[in-house]
Amino acid sequence: MSFLKFLGFGGDQAQARKDSGHSDAIRRIVKELESMDRDKARYLASFAYILSRIANADMDISDAEVQKMEELVAKFGRLSKEQALLVVQIAKNQNLLFGSTENFVVTRDFKEMSTKEQRKELLHCLFAVSAADNSISSVEEEQIREIADEFGFDHSEYIEIRSGYSHLREVMKDLPGNG
Repeated sequence: MSFLKFLGFGGDQAQARKDSGHSDAIRRIVKELESMDRDKARYLASFAYILSRIANADMDISDAEVQKMEELVAKFGRLSKEQALLVVQIAKNQNLLFGSTENFVVTRDFKEMSTKEQRKELLHCLFAVSAADNSISSVEEEQIREIADEFGFDHSEYIEIRSGYSHLREVMKDLPGNG
């Protein structure tokens, strides 16, 4: 199964896009992604989807959040900037279309295919995406906590990871003496 088919962009839809006049650069990127190892493609698709879940937690995916997701997908997926852009756009669109019904399923699948260390890395990435605008909203923080629970992290493990981002937490900025 190709990477794009895994994300729901296969079959007749893929052919229709080919026929609609996409640039050669996009075609090359799509071809590279389709040739990716299936397990790596599933991991990367899930990783990007979960990032988009956090970006959309407040019902607004900012340009800063998209840029941070692209940076993280490129880094952790070892992809070119162009490939990461495509992966993030696909994951973002899938989350916007199916997020409410697919969030738990994708997170569960990521848990099954990843190590605990990879899940910790992803939690750090989730905080980085939510802080892309220099503030972590309460809604974003609640979503990250929910994902940490779905990953099987206990409260102390979650707090340990969150502590590195405390200065960006919206709830902390409102306290007297904090700026």
